Amino acid sequence: MKNVKLFTLAAMALILLASCSSVRVVSDYDQQADFNTYRSYAFYKTGIDQAQISDLDKKRILRAIENELGSRGFVKSENPDVLISIFTKERERVDVYSNNFGWGYGGFYNPWVWGPGWGWGWGGSNVSTSTEGSLYIDVIDAHKKELVWQGRGVGTLNNTKNIEKKEERIREFVSQILEEYPPNIAVASN
Repeated sequence: MKNVKLFTLAAMALILLASCSSVRVVSDYDQQADFNTYRSYAFYKTGIDQAQISDLDKKRILRAIENELGSRGFVKSENPDVLISIFTKERERVDVYSNNFGWGYGGFYNPWVWGPGWGWGWGGSNVSTSTEGSLYIDVIDAHKKELVWQGRGVGTLNNTKNIEKKEERIREFVSQILEEYPPNIAVASN
């Protein structure tokens, strides 16, 4: 029984750690857009200027986008096929963990004996807060001026005092979001 509790605690800790570090990504796109024709890009300054983050973080995000797109063969251009814009949101996330387990009256097997169970004992509640951020990356057809693809990454923003870790986290966000671009569109055969 003790092994089961230890295993459960270890599993819960791993899930918690994994959920804190991962970036949850979703994307959407215009099915009528021909993504095979998009080879060059430029940043959409008007949209980027509206993002409510520091100019330093904007630079970090844009550098990460340049590196990611460049590694896939896209080139930055004065006459681009697509415009890239970003948008950010953040919110404070509060998690309450209750760990009222231990020794107490009313064990698992018999309510009339002392033993392992849920009841009196050590434990309590822990409260943790973190900042959860969303980064949106928009791809706009430069000629039609229409949004053709949007990716969003949501995750916790941690280690903000350590610049290297902050840049690494931003690169992780951008990389995982752009992993979905361009979309894998299956060509239907007649």
